[in-house]
Formats: sequence, structure tokens, C-alpha cells
Amino acid sequence: MAAAVALFAMAAWPGLAAAHPLGNFTINHFAGVRIERDRVLLDIVIDEAEIPAFDAKFDVDIDGDGQVSDAEIDAGRVPACTKLAGSLHLTASDRPLSLELVAAGLAFPPGTGGLSTMRTVCEYSAPLPVAAASEAPTRIAFADTSFAGRLGWREIVATGSGVTLTGIDGELRTDSVSARLTAYPKGLLASALADAQLVVDVIGGGTELPVVTVPDASPVPGAPSARPVAASGVPSAAPSDASAAALGAVPGGVGGGDLPSIFRTADLTPFVLLVSLLTAAALGAGHAVTPGHGKTLMAAYLVGTRGTPLHALGLGLSVSLSHTVGILVLAGLVVGASDVLPPDVVVRAAPAVAAVSIVAIGGWMLLNELRRRRASASAGAGLDHPHDHGHGHDSVGHHEHEHDLSHEHGPAHEHEPVDALEHRHGGVSHTHLPAVGSTITWRSLFLLGLAGGLIPSTSALLILLGSIAAGRAAFGFVLVVAFGLGMASVMAGIGLALVFARGRLDRMPSGRGIAQLRDAVPLVAAVLVFSLGIYLTAQAVAGTPSL
Repeated sequence: MAAAVALFAMAAWPGLAAAHPLGNFTINHFAGVRIERDRVLLDIVIDEAEIPAFDAKFDVDIDGDGQVSDAEIDAGRVPACTKLAGSLHLTASDRPLSLELVAAGLAFPPGTGGLSTMRTVCEYSAPLPVAAASEAPTRIAFADTSFAGRLGWREIVATGSGVTLTGIDGELRTDSVSARLTAYPKGLLASALADAQLVVDVIGGGTELPVVTVPDASPVPGAPSARPVAASGVPSAAPSDASAAALGAVPGGVGGGDLPSIFRTADLTPFVLLVSLLTAAALGAGHAVTPGHGKTLMAAYLVGTRGTPLHALGLGLSVSLSHTVGILVLAGLVVGASDVLPPDVVVRAAPAVAAVSIVAIGGWMLLNELRRRRASASAGAGLDHPHDHGHGHDSVGHHEHEHDLSHEHGPAHEHEPVDALEHRHGGVSHTHLPAVGSTITWRSLFLLGLAGGLIPSTSALLILLGSIAAGRAAFGFVLVVAFGLGMASVMAGIGLALVFARGRLDRMPSGRGIAQLRDAVPLVAAVLVFSLGIYLTAQAVAGTPSL
């Protein structure tokens, strides 16, 4: 069953391509700083991926109908840039410069799952108190502190027109690496820009740059328009191409990846509902078979603790429950509490919590296994011990002799060697291995399931948010539950296969090699879980989780 669900998931998986190349939680920044003899021009672009855009869209949707009209977008562009100006810090010789908004643009390019991204473009002008036309340098500093602590790309580009710039702190970037957040280079997660600030010395004299137009921002009514206000220094499309530039070239725009369209079907007939649930379950199964989700840890845990099929099913369901609850919590943060606790902060913290939990589980397994081995060693040393058989050779009728695994005592008391820890007394076989399931507890099982499902699937979150945006929150909740059950089917299927494989190993004919292998499995499993927990903790601290 699990294999069939996984195959179905693979067929549906192409629709899960991430619309935003940097991730659906990111808020990305571009700042073009153009310094002229008597003024500084700022070209600021904020590219919000689907999840932060979902929250920001409520500020623009004045009538609350879940859609943003052209009138609402036009009314929202200036307030958005006015609010952003408070987080932009521009100084000349340590004196703050006053920013004047001269042009603004706002667009909601389509993203994934029926959601949109959000692109805000703000053009500011700031006069210099003393013209930068002499040989005495003027120090210009700029910093963007908006959305501090949020995940995302931060890029600052500086150009001089009629002046010469000398970088003071860090690299002086003169060309946009991302084409103003429209074409992010590959290998982003490993090399995402994080420009914190720009500090340059400016002296008079230099090449005059040509006038550059900004296609995705329109003049602000009442702002001075006698001089062009393009700060990026990067030639852009003609103003007539503004619509294409704002939608087609932006990550997540036309042609971006999407979730299956069945989730957005307007008429929820029984057939559509059934297909939607099966598709969500298939996507959950596909999510479970991708790298991560603690499948290696689950395998080691079930094998090392001699789990039963019931334990495998319980572990799969606990992963599903943990994941579903996590998605609901994240959705609640996005919808109503993102200002208090940004959802990407939770996403970054989840791997660390999961990794520490796995370290604790691995340490518990390792401690239990060492105790078991110590007890087995003591029991093995006690095999040479007095045994009474009621032959009346002493005052209480006892007869003492020593066991020897290398000989037989006859039919009344045979002692056949089976392996180092399993042997027979009087025709009754017993072993010093732990009983099946004797080292596993439902509490530890649930804790591992919690760790395995703690890192949420962005696809499941987008399914829920897309349903909320369409006014069908209950339908989205049902889809997320189906997604979790799809995960559970694969995780439980893998767990069952491992439990049965361990049972087959236990039933194999005894021999010295097989006995040693059986005895080594719990210790190897405990070391594996503990080591992977340490590794995942290090990754979480470094910000590159892979559970």
C-alpha cells in the first residue's frame, strides 16, 4: 500500500516546484544607491515570497474580499513605501539625510498554491547639504534595517554619476547580481547575499551616467518630477513594458511552479473532494520519501529497540500528527501573529529542537544498551553456578554441579549451545537478548515521532494558506490532514518493513556470525541515532538543517 501511494505521489510531484527560488518564507531586499553631485537617489525593491506576502496582502485588501483590485494596489503603493522609509538610514558625513518619495510601485505576481508573491518598489531622493564636487571626500553611508531577522537576500549596489566612489567597508558592488531581484543566480542558499550596509567616500569628478528609467514604479502625485529618479544604474525595460517586467520577470511570476490545480476547483463535488484528498495524501507520501524526515533515525530506533509492528504504525502516525499540528500552528502565525513571532523564525528553530530531541533519544538508547550488555555479561559469568536437582546429596537434598555449554547432561538435563546468549536448560530455550519491545516505550516513541514531523512541509502550508485565501479554510484543514496521513502511510510502511526484517534476522539459524550480528545491531543502532543527533544539531546551529 505504501509503495503504491509513493508511486502515485511521484506522478503528482512535478506540480510541487517551489515558485520562489529562495524559499516561500523569504523577504528579499535590493538597494540601488546612485550618488550624484548634489543628491543621492535610492532604488529600493522588496520581494516577498508567498508566505510573508499572504500576510502583507491583508494591509492592501481594504474591502477584505480576499482579492486586491487595481484601485487597492494603486492606493497601497505610497503607504507601503512611506512605511518602509522609516527603516532606511542614509547619512552624509554622519548627518542624516531626509528621504523624499518620488515614485512607488506595488505588484502581486502569481506564486504557488494559488497564492501570490509581493513586489514593492520605492524610489527616493535625498539632497546633499554640501555638493560632492570638491576634492575633499564626503562619506555616504546607507543601511536597510527593514524586516530585520527575517530570512532573505540582501543586496546593495552603488554607482556614482559625476563623482568617484571609494568603498570603505566590504566590497563595492556596482552591478546587481540578481537584476533587481528578478533573476537570482544559482546556488543561492550557499551564497545568498547579506549586505548589511554601504559606506563610501565620494569626491568630485567622474563619468556622467546616462538617465535610467524604472519601469515598475510610477511617480508619486505632488513629488518633483523635473529630473529622472532611477538609482540602480542598471538599464531597464522601457516604461511601456512595465507590466511584463513586474510580472513575467519576477520570481514566482507567470510560469512559476504551482500545486495541483484540483485544490482550487470552485465546485467541490464528491468526485473533486475525493480526488483532492487522494492527491493531498499522495503529495504527503511523496514528501515522506524525499531525503530527510528522520527515516534513518526511525529505522535505527525500531531495529535497535526491537520494536513491534504496532510500534511502527504508532511511530508513523505520531510523525503525521506532529507534522499536521505544526502546519496548523504555522498557519495561525501567518494569519494572525506574524508580527509577534514570524513563521520563518519557527521554521529555523524547529530543526534545532528536533535535533536536540534526537540526541536525547540516542543517548537514552545508548545508555539502555550499555546497561543491557553489562547485565548480560553478569548473567554470562553466572552460568557456572550451583544447581540443585533434588538428589538428596546434602542436608536439604541438593546436588551441586557446574554448567558447561560444551557438553550435555543427558536427556533429563541437556544443555545445547545455540549462540553466545541463547541456550537451553532441560529442553527449554532462553536468551539473554532483551524481549521484543522490552526496551521501547510509547513516550520515547512519540518523542521520536514529534522530532521527525517537527520540520514542516512548505507545500502543506501553502495548500492550507491557498484554501484560506479562497475562503475554504475547513477544506484546507482536511487537505492538510490527508497530507499527513499520506506521510504516515509511507513512514509506517518503512517501519513495518524494518521490523519484519529484524524479526527474520532473529529467526535465522543460529551460528556464531549470526549471533554476533544480532547482538551488535542494538548497539550500532544506538550509536547511529546518537551520532546523527549530534550531526543534525551542528547543522541546525549552522543554519543548514537536513533532517
